[in-house]
Amino acid sequence: MKNQITRILMLFVVLFSFTSCELIGGIFKAGMGVGIFIVVAVLAIILFIASKLFGKK
Repeated sequence: MKNQITRILMLFVVLFSFTSCELIGGIFKAGMGVGIFIVVAVLAIILFIASKLFGKK
């Protein structure tokens, strides 16, 4: 019984220490950074392929 109460109290401490807004904000910041990196990488690959196709031989 004491073990269950300890687990429940720890759960409440974790839930109240991290607000949902901060957690969601962190996820979106990380996602935005990864998205920007992927877009830049795709553009670099497209430019590389275009330069190889239309470049001087």
